[in-house]
Amino acid sequence: MKNLISTPIDIYGRTAENRVLFQPMEGCDGNSDGDVHILTIRRYLRFVEGAPGIIWFEATAVCNEGRANPRQLYINDDTVGGFKAIVSEIKRKSKELHGFEPLVIVQLTHSGRYSKPNGSPEPIIAYRNELWEKGKEDQPFNVATDEYLDTIPAMYAKAAKLALEAGFDGMDVKCCHGYLFNELLSAYNREGRYGGSLENRTRLYFNCIDAVKDAVGDKAFVTTRLNSCDCFPYGYGYGVNENEEIDLTETKAIISELQEKGIELVNLTIGNPYLIPHTNRPYAVKAPEDGNIGMKRVYDVTKEITSAFPDMKFVVSALTFEGENAVDYAEKLLTEGVGDIAGFGRMTFAYPTFYKDYLEKGALDKSKVCIKCSKCSELMRAGTVSGCVIRDSECYMPYYQEYVMKK
Repeated sequence: MKNLISTPIDIYGRTAENRVLFQPMEGCDGNSDGDVHILTIRRYLRFVEGAPGIIWFEATAVCNEGRANPRQLYINDDTVGGFKAIVSEIKRKSKELHGFEPLVIVQLTHSGRYSKPNGSPEPIIAYRNELWEKGKEDQPFNVATDEYLDTIPAMYAKAAKLALEAGFDGMDVKCCHGYLFNELLSAYNREGRYGGSLENRTRLYFNCIDAVKDAVGDKAFVTTRLNSCDCFPYGYGYGVNENEEIDLTETKAIISELQEKGIELVNLTIGNPYLIPHTNRPYAVKAPEDGNIGMKRVYDVTKEITSAFPDMKFVVSALTFEGENAVDYAEKLLTEGVGDIAGFGRMTFAYPTFYKDYLEKGALDKSKVCIKCSKCSELMRAGTVSGCVIRDSECYMPYYQEYVMKK
């Protein structure tokens, strides 16, 4: 009997040959102008070797001021050629190796509070948040005006048109992990058109989805990676009620609106990787809580949402924590109906051929799996390129020694 994870799935009238999805993992290795770099190409061609049905291309900025670091990818008139080349090579190599082309989705983003286009913080924020800003009081926080936010849908539309030219199959309007659109979801006390009511707090998010849909028409599909909840205390994030309990009422209202807009696929996640990384990617080394607690939280939240929207398709996340049992665990969730597609993140850095090995050998190689040490995140926070220091040490250990160990 064929495993569910290995069966094709229809998305917006297109077919993914299997239900393995490589999540948008930032390599922070683009050129200074936002174009792809040789390390970017190396990563994605390693991903292709693993035979995923879907590659969710990493966060790609729609404007320079919205870049999370000076090497974050940024699609514009000068860089679209590089994106076109890498998408073409991803599809060519997969066809050559596996007989099919993966669906390739680009994650369009504005980093907002986490913008560092020149290497030091230049936050563009939705509102002042003392919990998120603790220890960063000296940073030049710039609260985005309504007038500035009004200009962003046009940025997304232009980026989407360029991404279509580059050959991407789908466009993700990113709304997660504390970036601008996600932060606006908790702007309860912001005045003006983008704060207060849920209608206002989702205004920019939905306007950008509409702008992207108009820009690409039926030539590409539009999707989103969405925070189900922020997991901060009440008042400092969304998705938590006054009793400090996860409350998905607003999340379900958002997804209901997405469904009305024709969004068929949602990539679910939770938390904030900058402040509470154990929530969206439970880990094992010096973690603030047992990773199994985090895994149950992700499971419960995902199941509640997917059960409420049986006609939509959802990506389940945080699978890497299960190590050599990750694919079997993903199969269990898909079989239970907790999600429709299995999203793997850190594992793709450490062991890009894990799924291919699973197909050929029936198991993963324990000596190759991600060990959940978070060194890939340490590289990113240190302002350098990101990758697996342990399993891809020849490439990334020198960066870790220079940028992390020396500091």
